Amino acid sequence: MRWALVKVCLAVTTMVVAAFAVPLGLVIQEMARDRAFSSAERHAAGMGPTLSITTDRAELTRAVATSEAGGDGRMAVHVPAVGAHPALTIGDRRAHPHDVASTREQGRARTVTVSGGYALLQPFAIGSGEIAVVEIHVPESEVSKGVTTAWLVLAGVGVGLVIGSVAVADRLGVRMVQPARRLVGAARDLGDGKLTARVPEEGPTELRLAAVAFNSMADQVVHLLANERELAADLSHRLRTPLTVLRLNAASLGDGPAAEQTRIAVEKLEREVDTIIRTARDAKPRTVAGRQGAGCDAAEVIRERMEFWSALAEDEGREARVAGVERPVWIPVARADLVAALDALLGNVFRHTREGAAFAVDVHSGEDAVIVLVSDAGDGIADPKAALARGNSGAMNSANCTNGLNGRNGRDALKGTDDAGDAGDAGDAGDAGDAGGAVGSTGLGLDIARRLAESTGGDVRIGRSVLGGTEVRLWLQRGAVRPSVGRRAARAMVRRRRRTPAR
Repeated sequence: MRWALVKVCLAVTTMVVAAFAVPLGLVIQEMARDRAFSSAERHAAGMGPTLSITTDRAELTRAVATSEAGGDGRMAVHVPAVGAHPALTIGDRRAHPHDVASTREQGRARTVTVSGGYALLQPFAIGSGEIAVVEIHVPESEVSKGVTTAWLVLAGVGVGLVIGSVAVADRLGVRMVQPARRLVGAARDLGDGKLTARVPEEGPTELRLAAVAFNSMADQVVHLLANERELAADLSHRLRTPLTVLRLNAASLGDGPAAEQTRIAVEKLEREVDTIIRTARDAKPRTVAGRQGAGCDAAEVIRERMEFWSALAEDEGREARVAGVERPVWIPVARADLVAALDALLGNVFRHTREGAAFAVDVHSGEDAVIVLVSDAGDGIADPKAALARGNSGAMNSANCTNGLNGRNGRDALKGTDDAGDAGDAGDAGDAGDAGGAVGSTGLGLDIARRLAESTGGDVRIGRSVLGGTEVRLWLQRGAVRPSVGRRAARAMVRRRRRTPAR
């Protein structure tokens, strides 16, 4: 924008300078010519009185010699023959005799071109009634005297005007461009999660108004996020009362493995609620996924979560397999977010497939993306698109909840683990992935995984697994690559990995 303004100003100023300087130069050149010939006419007129008095050679010679033009050798007098007196030519003649005769016959002054310049031929009547002609030589240097200097001055003025206009245009461009660049930078920072990004309200009126609007929008975003955090904290805080009742009830269960596991689960759930409250009320914005310092080892997290869920799988007679976690697999998401997404997907497997149905987790690592496949041997999902739509199935009711849990009524979430709060959290969020698309689903489980993938530029897809049931594909983008390229590479990576049996 800045250079475009400079170019436009340069072109306009050049045209204006040319439009004024060229005609002005031509006028100066014409004025110099008129000045030279006016001077010649004045010198010629000085010989008029002498010619009207005498045509004597000696007198005329003396008059020519004493005149300014005659002294410079630029005057000649042509006197025709009168009676017995022959024609006289006094001084340095340059005009052709034919031109002199034509001037005498026409009786009016004329200018002719001669060697080295021009000649002014001025006729005068003498006492005998004949016409004498005075010739004044006008050198070329007299005609163009001062013209070169005038052109140089005009050129200098024109160059100065162009340079000045370019400098002014550059300053105006900077005044316009810098606020626009600051606005772009602040918008980029706000998009990257820097909620303190603001724009100085300065510059042209339009950009100043844009800066005011941007700052107002940023303040509104911060306000809305603060309200959202407070709302999340308040909602989590409301859970403390029923949790207190649940803890008291668990304390009255007496001794035994089931009672101890229930108490452990309640304690874990209380800790998680406290963590949610503290996190929600933390005023600092979270690190954007994919930035320096944000990320985790997906292989380590998957091994840990599969070890956690394997205890429940063993109780239900499920075969659990995992592949692709032998080496570290870095992904640009927070560890807690990946844990929540995996627990949501695995919780769906336990809630919405029959007991004994096998499941597997496969990790496919590429240069630009990481694919996490969660597969099961259940009945599959009748409507994958609806399952991916958050809240599609409406509010949960007790009958649907009972049907979705397949009669287990929370036993799965508490059975044989030391991290029952995670399982309960995942199960509570995972209702959207059921094979039958139960009406009681909240749609939060797959939404957790979808938001995790989309935060990296990836996505979540549901298909038919090699085990015969559902396959949830979690595609996590590692870097800023074109989505089409990343997806083609991901599909090729999955095809290669599928040729290797899971362990």
